[in-house]
Amino acid sequence: MSEPKKVITRFAPSPTGFLHIGGARTALFNWAFARHHGGSFLLRIEDTDRARSTQEAMDAILDGMAWLGLDADAPPSFQHAQADRHVEVAHQLLAAGQAYKCFCTAEEVEAMREAARQAGEPLRYDGTWRDRDASQAPADTPFVIRFKAPQSGETRLQDAIQGDVTFANAQFDDLILLRSDGSPTYMLSVVVDDYDMGVTHVIRGDDHLTNAGRQAQIYASLDWDLPIFAHMSLIHGADGAKLSKRHGALGVDAYRDMGYLPEAMRNYLARLGWSHGDDEVFSTAQLVEWFSLDAVGKAPARFDMEKLDYVNAQHLNQAEDADLTAQTLALDPDLAPFAAQVQAAMPLLKERASRLGDLVADAAFLKAKRPISVDEKLAKHLNEANLAHLAALHVTLNGLEAWTTQPIEACIKGYMEAQELKMGKLAPAFRAALVGNSQSPGIFDVLSLLGRDEALSRLKDKIG
Repeated sequence: MSEPKKVITRFAPSPTGFLHIGGARTALFNWAFARHHGGSFLLRIEDTDRARSTQEAMDAILDGMAWLGLDADAPPSFQHAQADRHVEVAHQLLAAGQAYKCFCTAEEVEAMREAARQAGEPLRYDGTWRDRDASQAPADTPFVIRFKAPQSGETRLQDAIQGDVTFANAQFDDLILLRSDGSPTYMLSVVVDDYDMGVTHVIRGDDHLTNAGRQAQIYASLDWDLPIFAHMSLIHGADGAKLSKRHGALGVDAYRDMGYLPEAMRNYLARLGWSHGDDEVFSTAQLVEWFSLDAVGKAPARFDMEKLDYVNAQHLNQAEDADLTAQTLALDPDLAPFAAQVQAAMPLLKERASRLGDLVADAAFLKAKRPISVDEKLAKHLNEANLAHLAALHVTLNGLEAWTTQPIEACIKGYMEAQELKMGKLAPAFRAALVGNSQSPGIFDVLSLLGRDEALSRLKDKIG
């Protein structure tokens, strides 16, 4: 009995722009499927469109993949570097009668398209040179090589996500394999590269479903085994419309800059079209353990920034305090002198945070310069009555032996009870004096984290 094939998947982006959310999810699904089966995940840069391919875009794709932690099992390959091999296969098809030379001019092809347009028919090449002898063309006439597609019957695929998919062969015209300059086209290059790389599963968006029908015909004409196709539905916005920039269709680098954790992005992207019961928040190890194409749905997934924030908040809560402290200090180097206090505050900071930027904002009170600048909303709470209470508490707090949260809380609450005051009345005044705004942990924790001298000095600045 023969051994089952090792699973090999690939992500094949075109370097013409950033790594967007849809591409990142495609990469993730291919990566997770390969990891689940102990296979290989490969990265192929489809740069046959040399005019539109840029180094900047390629760098953005590689940086995005690295940030997401989607490590390939070999250095990236470049499609244009395999052009000679693609040309070789085109000539192999030509020699076998599976392709032919077409000498139609661009104007003639456009006339065919215009006639079809006027007749309300699909825009397609009409097969003028399909059965003609190339010797009928004038000498030195430029030509393309077209694939001789089946004209009748059906092409059927068993898609791992979409199920049984059938294409009427009559809907396909004879696609170009080699352009008039001899360069190979995408449709041929993809087939040859996937075959040569040993790709067993082609997992991609369902906007490639029709391409799969065409590619299956090329596989058949070469007598090559067809890979397993799996076409996932595209991502829509929360309103159900096609995903666009207004929904959050940004580059992966933008989400990194907005303060999302890569592990949270992996978690959230996985849930866009795939599920494991009711699990919403899970680790990457769990994703690899659970992932299967059977659980990928056919309906379009909906991208929702609020859900992404929720998932990110959960991962922030689960993250190691030391790791988050390092990331917080990297985002705001001015907090470096307060590193110990930032780490001590981290259990409180991460409970309140949805993004890394929230940690920076909530920790900013530690580095604030005296006298503390107070925003307009809080300034009104530093009235005569409240300042008198702060002055009395300044004396009481100064007498504490231990400057930690519990004694501080007991001291303030004891005073409030004696004065028959609610904490809600005095908390804004404390916050105005100590922080200057509403973005920080609770007052008892703020006092503790600032340390006795700094905290009492900030109070003293306001009470005079």
